Amino acid sequence: MPPTLQAVDFFCGAGGMTNGLLQAGIDVVAGVDNHLPCSQTYQHKTNNVRPNGTPSQFLHKDINSLTADKLLELTQLKRRDDNLVLVGCSPCQFWSKVNTDKNKSAQGKRLLDHFRDLVLDILPAYVVVENVPGLSTRAEDSGLDEFRNSLRTAALPYRISEGVVSVAFHGVPQKRRRYTLIATRLPGEVSLPEATVATGAWPEDMAVKNFLGCSNGFAPIPAGHKDPTGFHHSSAILHPQNLERIKLTEKNGGKRSAWRNNAELMIPAYVGKDEDFPDVYGRMSWDEPAPTITTKFNSLSNGRFGHPEEDRAISLREGATLQTFPKDYSFVGGQLEIARQIGNAVPPELARRIGHQLLTHWTANQH
Repeated sequence: MPPTLQAVDFFCGAGGMTNGLLQAGIDVVAGVDNHLPCSQTYQHKTNNVRPNGTPSQFLHKDINSLTADKLLELTQLKRRDDNLVLVGCSPCQFWSKVNTDKNKSAQGKRLLDHFRDLVLDILPAYVVVENVPGLSTRAEDSGLDEFRNSLRTAALPYRISEGVVSVAFHGVPQKRRRYTLIATRLPGEVSLPEATVATGAWPEDMAVKNFLGCSNGFAPIPAGHKDPTGFHHSSAILHPQNLERIKLTEKNGGKRSAWRNNAELMIPAYVGKDEDFPDVYGRMSWDEPAPTITTKFNSLSNGRFGHPEEDRAISLREGATLQTFPKDYSFVGGQLEIARQIGNAVPPELARRIGHQLLTHWTANQH
């Protein structure tokens, strides 16, 4: 028997879930993803190191054509293993609030269906799903209803714990909500991670000021700065017009309404519509968690991604830090690719807390 749980991380991307589970003490044998550019980040020699000292293996596979037999052959794992976790964090854009593309929604359902088929064939001890709340609120369309029913009626039935969590109460400094499901076929239930206690709207220690700024290792930089080191404190170039916009935006949480009466800067689509997508072109606030870090977090025009004080969008490393990646986590690729990897990732700290719940339950079943 292995000294700890072992896991396979489907839709692993750059390794956010993998890294968090490893931090918790779970041996992540492999990650599976069909986006090859993630592989160099995922398998970087210092990023996701297993207990045996080797990096978790990146399997460049499409889950739509991956069979259980092939997966088990590649990972040397086995069916009905009481020490195995299968994690499926499929791409979430299909079920986000702003996405209405029926074709992409159908693609997203197929991904969950194929993950379900692998689970029912392999029957691991634990199953984890992490996704946007829309996966749950649109459960019939997303395939979640069928997924849960299949787990409950499997050859070895599973008990399910699930819910939508606000990640700021789970160690992640973002105003972000995520659907989490943990299922087990071992005795007892696995509870979701407990939220931290807070007296206000947000935990005080999750404010941006506790993660960004000079006191947290981020030297001031201008827009367009290219960090020549592996720290990736690089910021996107700003068009002169956007540079003027952010200069006029009030520091520490300002909105684009600051320049709504400037004919040269105002965006025609937002004239008279200050409340439509109010975060666009805004600055983060030092005293609150960040907004959800998306794949375009380094772009001023795609959300409230302006630095609270400096005249630029946040840097790649700042985005990774708000996602709770370790500061020595290495990313490989150009700025757009790295931003995509960071924005698509499961926050490692949330993953670590999920991993802790799994290990607590698994350890209790060893006696």
